Amino acid sequence: MALIGGSSRQSLASLRSSLDGALAGLSSKESSALSADLFTALAALQSSVGLRRALTDPARDASSKAQLVSELFGKSVSAHAVSVLGAAAGLRWSSPADIATAVEQIAVESEVASANGDGSLDRAEDELFAFSRLLIQENELRQALNSPQTPVANKVEIVKALFAAKYAPATLSLLTHLVQNLAGRSIESALESFSSAFQARRNRTVALVRSTVALSEAQRARLTEVLTKQAGQPVHINVEIDPSLVGGLAVRFADELIDGSISTRLANARRAVAL
Repeated sequence: MALIGGSSRQSLASLRSSLDGALAGLSSKESSALSADLFTALAALQSSVGLRRALTDPARDASSKAQLVSELFGKSVSAHAVSVLGAAAGLRWSSPADIATAVEQIAVESEVASANGDGSLDRAEDELFAFSRLLIQENELRQALNSPQTPVANKVEIVKALFAAKYAPATLSLLTHLVQNLAGRSIESALESFSSAFQARRNRTVALVRSTVALSEAQRARLTEVLTKQAGQPVHINVEIDPSLVGGLAVRFADELIDGSISTRLANARRAVAL
């Protein structure tokens, strides 16, 4: 994805949490529909500098920007999408362009959540990589998808004709959105952004669990159930034995830490006493 920093980096992390809330409990089909809605909003953001500025204007309060989102998109996208977009508008962005970058990120992540829900996550990731290799090998295909002279509708038809019978539904959806939202980028650059967003969501479906002792199968199953319920989508756990914890568990989703270890609680207590 395009590099963003400063307040935009923090806002993206917050927006991802809003997406988590919207995805919680959604079926694979519903997650894919949310992704499509977010891509609909992305197209509007990419085509209008004025809209990007209006939604990132620090002089406007969050409620008025959320109202603008509702007025613009309330009749064309789902309530879940309006909620996530309203959350995006209420955050601080270093530049107006960053809100579009962030919406693209979470739109891809919603489709990845759909793949995770129907069990095709690994397949979709492999297929995106295969597509990137194909672009290197097939110059005619790369030129057709990169050319501004090729109508977007034609690019979509090319993707569907070549891959509809071969790729998972999530992969096909992502590639369709990809060619529709190049926004002046090359197909290679846009694919890199999509792949980065794909990996960011995958990281939120794998939990690294640190424990003082090995977990039984029953404990692993129960922990997986609890974390899946918390995340709102299937979660895979990797368990690492760490005697330094003293007791309890420490769970990490990507950059989010849920630490219930005794060692951390003792350290926190010591810091509190020192204060």
